[in-house]
Amino acid sequence: MISGLDPDLLAILCCPVTHQSLHPANAEELGRASAPLDEPLTEGLVREDGQVLYPIRKGIPLLVPEEGLLLT
Repeated sequence: MISGLDPDLLAILCCPVTHQSLHPANAEELGRASAPLDEPLTEGLVREDGQVLYPIRKGIPLLVPEEGLLLT
């Protein structure tokens, strides 16, 4: 579970580009997304197909296409 994110809200969130469902990122996914960043991610949401991670900063999911990080 992602800290501070209501489970009911998580159930309705989707990718802003493909509208696929999202799930909380696991440690491996966070590590792959953090590699090019200055500071490591601690939370994120991964698209159903596993190709894009949307970071969560200060408890807010950044669900805009420009914030999506490729995991491929």
